[in-house]
Amino acid sequence: MAETQEQRFQHRDLDWLNFNERVLQEAADKNVPVLERLKFLAIFSSNLDEYYRVRVSQLRQIKKIKKSLRKKLALRPNKKVKQIIKEVKIQQAKFGEIFKNEILIELAENHIHLIQHEDFSKDQIAQAKEIYNSQIKEHLKPQLVDFNKKNQLFLENNTVYLFVAFENCEEAGVVNLPVEEVGRFIELKNKGKEHFISFLDDIVRTEIHEVYPKRKVEGIYQVKMSRDAELYIDDQFNGVLAEKIYESLEQRTDGQPTRLLYDAEMPKELQKKLRKHLGLGKIDMMPGGKYHNFSDFFSFPDPTHNSTLKYKDLTPIPHKYFEAEKDYFKLIREKDQLLHFPYMSFSYVENFVEQAAEDDDVVSIKISLYRVADESALTSSLLKALEKGKEVTVFIEAKARFDEENNITWGRKFEEKGANVIYSYPKIKVHSKIFLIDRIEKGESVKYAYIGTGNFNAETSKIYCDHALFTAHKKITKELDRVFKVLEGELIIPRAKNLLVSPFDTRREFTQMILHEIDEAEAGRKAKITAKMNSLEDEEMIDLLYRANKSGVNIRLLVRGFTSLIAGVKNLSEHIYITSIIDRFLEHGRIYVFHNGGDERVFIGSADWMNRNLNRRIEVLAPIFDEDIKQELKEILQIQLNDNVKARVQDYTQKNEYVKHDKKKPIRSQYEIYKYLQKKHS
Repeated sequence: MAETQEQRFQHRDLDWLNFNERVLQEAADKNVPVLERLKFLAIFSSNLDEYYRVRVSQLRQIKKIKKSLRKKLALRPNKKVKQIIKEVKIQQAKFGEIFKNEILIELAENHIHLIQHEDFSKDQIAQAKEIYNSQIKEHLKPQLVDFNKKNQLFLENNTVYLFVAFENCEEAGVVNLPVEEVGRFIELKNKGKEHFISFLDDIVRTEIHEVYPKRKVEGIYQVKMSRDAELYIDDQFNGVLAEKIYESLEQRTDGQPTRLLYDAEMPKELQKKLRKHLGLGKIDMMPGGKYHNFSDFFSFPDPTHNSTLKYKDLTPIPHKYFEAEKDYFKLIREKDQLLHFPYMSFSYVENFVEQAAEDDDVVSIKISLYRVADESALTSSLLKALEKGKEVTVFIEAKARFDEENNITWGRKFEEKGANVIYSYPKIKVHSKIFLIDRIEKGESVKYAYIGTGNFNAETSKIYCDHALFTAHKKITKELDRVFKVLEGELIIPRAKNLLVSPFDTRREFTQMILHEIDEAEAGRKAKITAKMNSLEDEEMIDLLYRANKSGVNIRLLVRGFTSLIAGVKNLSEHIYITSIIDRFLEHGRIYVFHNGGDERVFIGSADWMNRNLNRRIEVLAPIFDEDIKQELKEILQIQLNDNVKARVQDYTQKNEYVKHDKKKPIRSQYEIYKYLQKKHS
């Protein structure tokens, strides 16, 4: 009997919650230093905010489709949203327990006290008053809400407010918390070696009678609204798309509400009045704790400067070849080179672009930027190249969600300096991590290519695990040049035989490689697929993997985020084993290995096995031709496959159980990779 859609595919938005649960597991892990546990709570909170703004918002948009059509398409948004809310409530309860009953206690044991206004001493109350008057008061914008009038109150997206209940229950106060101006955490005077920190919220609470002097305050409750993050623009060729996006950014602050997070202690009658005043449904209401916006804990101070409360720094490993050869062009021309972040420094990438900017023989630099850093050595080098008269082509992805404004601002800077700047295409994003340098050597053009798995961002390279290939291999540089010609509008199709380029041939080539493994298995020969990616959602790819499973292909996957594939089900996916690694660094690299009858094919690049990466984005994956680099990538991947400390099993049970190591040596892959690279580059 054929499986139903739900038996074959896990809903991506529900499985995403399993991913965020793994983040919460890190916050609960007592082997993780306490300030790092606090950061994992911040990551969990930040992830959830974006999830509501993007994914839940999309489910809500589905409700606008006619019910008859939704039924035909098997779309049941309300059911999914209810399942999401149920799971989020469970996770939020765990979150509160970890914070209150574990982390706050451990912080106090280490002489850091995060105190609430109820616990202020007389001296601390006096300090709070002084801080309120000197730093906070001028930034407050208190409002009065009359519940007898509709739509009087507007809550900005992801902004924390104090909702103030008065004795007269027909009106209420709303006070913004000026986090950007003041910071979320206020350090009070310490007593000996004991350090005291207060939320900004609690300083305002102590002085709420000064904000509303003529009213009797009955209660103070925190609220936060999440709004739709989509920019609903006319994504057509008429007009400049980048300018449309730039002009539309304010929509994010006044988009459709997707969640009102409120203090669960708020009386039900008051909840109801607030909900009706804001025009929300019951499904939009999400109870939470006393404090919201835990993403602010990224900036939580450590007044003790106790190094044991954080992870020990890992000094970037010097790459022995880049260190030994100052002329990067010579180095790359002689042999392909590979970098691994954050284990190695992003400065090698910056240095190469700097050399290209300074080198009189370099004719042109072409680069695709998805998320542009605010200021960086790389962008400075591109500007320098323009000053020296080189041809610089910069493709700016104006639709990189939440980075649109910064990307477009940088695009304008490059344009002003004379760069050929190309912005997004309608209906498609450019997600590739690529650059190409053209240099004249002995009268001939020689091209140097970079293909990576992560963004050109020095800061995120310190926390994202990524790989970067430098090559002068003509088969790759020739085809990458064609990719840039597509971006520049000179070609329609890049005609690649070696690179995998979405949306042109990546799906087709991956399909052929999987089918070849199926043929090998059915012929009784060894067949194996090993792949690492961020997310797995494309149903065609998953169906191919199910088919490969039935043919006996051994399939081993590493998927950091969500997966719609249901692993470990008899007669469907019993030969498919998936793990996910969540640790101090964010696993971000994509590596694909096909056994190919013993002549293994290895690829790295920017594309996951998601519909958007295969069909709606320009992605580039590079084949690894250099045997040394191929072996290095396989060995690093094998270390991750062997992880039995931070790896969780992803299967039909959805329990997020840690891989059991029994009596085996504990293998924490991120630290083992660091040791591996230290040895290799010593």
